[in-house]
Amino acid sequence: MSLHFLRATGISRSFGAHQVLTDISLTIQAQTRAGLIGQNGSGKSTLMRILAGVDQPDTGVVETSPGAQVGLLWQDFPLPAEASVHTAAELAQRPLLDLRGRLESLAVDLAAHPGNPELLTAYGQTLEQADRLEVWTLEATRDQTLAGLGLGEVDPARTVGTLSGGQRSRLALACLLLSRPDVLLLDEPTNHLDEAATTFLAGTVRDWPGPVLVASHDRAFLEESATEILDLDPDPSGAGGLTRTRGGFSDYILARLDQRAAWERQYQLEQAELRRLRGRVRQDHQVGHPGAKPRTEGGSAKKFYADRNARVVKRRVDDASRRLTELSEQQVRKPPRELAFAGLTRGGAPQSGRVLLRDAQVTGRLAPVSLDLSPGEQLLLVGPNGSGKSTLLAVLAGQVPLTGGQVQVSGSFGLLGQEPAPVPDLTVEQIYRREVGEDAPALTEFGLLAPRELNRPGRHLSTGQVRRLELAMILARPPAILALDEPTNHLSLDLVTLLEELLPTYPGIAVLTSHDRWLRRRWAGPQLELVPAVR
Repeated sequence: MSLHFLRATGISRSFGAHQVLTDISLTIQAQTRAGLIGQNGSGKSTLMRILAGVDQPDTGVVETSPGAQVGLLWQDFPLPAEASVHTAAELAQRPLLDLRGRLESLAVDLAAHPGNPELLTAYGQTLEQADRLEVWTLEATRDQTLAGLGLGEVDPARTVGTLSGGQRSRLALACLLLSRPDVLLLDEPTNHLDEAATTFLAGTVRDWPGPVLVASHDRAFLEESATEILDLDPDPSGAGGLTRTRGGFSDYILARLDQRAAWERQYQLEQAELRRLRGRVRQDHQVGHPGAKPRTEGGSAKKFYADRNARVVKRRVDDASRRLTELSEQQVRKPPRELAFAGLTRGGAPQSGRVLLRDAQVTGRLAPVSLDLSPGEQLLLVGPNGSGKSTLLAVLAGQVPLTGGQVQVSGSFGLLGQEPAPVPDLTVEQIYRREVGEDAPALTEFGLLAPRELNRPGRHLSTGQVRRLELAMILARPPAILALDEPTNHLSLDLVTLLEELLPTYPGIAVLTSHDRWLRRRWAGPQLELVPAVR
């Protein structure tokens, strides 16, 4: 059995004047599970599409082992809307079903022509492939995968177009896993998974025989499944590329802190040496060119020693200048100032508000729930997929009417949805100003998007950058009630960490939903677990 690999060398990609990837090289061997991380807009999804052959790099080469099939799940994975769930899953397994049928046909032919060398060779090769791809258990694997990803209760005859966004994403993931690609590429695969489904996927990834690359902001998932972390954020050399850390997410955090500290120390030491050399050159230059004095007979001896001293000084000046030039050309790049989130109240203090629910319910979507929240209170909504977490936020936002019970919401309301809304054909700055007005704080004050992004067309932003923009538009006028639906989806790890730290300090009411196990394990405030409504 051949061991598959995935290799990329010197990958660079730009969109217009915007450089996204620069000189990226990586190799992922069989049974290696690499987690790909980086800031929003660092090029993770672009790199994944290039590795899968969906997009082409400006420069660089992608190689796989001969005959390897590469499977990619990206953030907007397409499925035919008219296909049923059963048909979509069966189509994903069609090549494997065909392989099983081919083996059965060869067995019949071999029984009719025993000893035929060509049939024996073909049967042996096909059998080896069938064993490797486990074609004997395709139907059981299909049922287990759909159930493991939370689709076991969905009617197999139901069409894709009638599924929720989360269900479509989970079906797309199921179809990819069922197709058994040799190289598995997953872009944010846990965004729509509850804890049980995420645990199932982590186990599947750990057992995958070929190379696996996962772009993810799910820290617990990376901790459980990754054997190494690949970071697209700047490294100390300043030469582009990526940084590799062996181990899981905790190992990466420790290594990243050490790396940043070493980078800053080296930069400070080199800058101090540059200042010393510049001062030495200036000082020695002045010593070697003293003011001229009239020559006398006694002055001749002084001139001899002065000339000899000047030669010595010149050598020192030349040596210092040469060292200064070399160090200036090879100096470590200054560590970039990291984008610093300015907090939840940069746009001002929220007004007072209140949330009051009494046996509020939505038939088939939200079981009866009661709440009473006042300013300064934060609540984490948890529960499996289909338990009504997003529905409850939509009720609070006035987007979904109740079918029973009461709801009272006073004060302004800001909702960050699970998925970003369509982006209008405007620049980032124009989108922001159209939403918040001219008297709101500057977009750059929130530390969510860099100044260089302001004049970019909004359609060129990554999914994570669009979410950052939406969050800034909400916080431009901090709402009395801040609702965050799966806030860790698509956002970079550093921003998610800051949000976790700041949410308990929000002076208004904060309500959030999350499947993120890392966040939930560290949440110190109250939680409300929802149960699925009777359908």
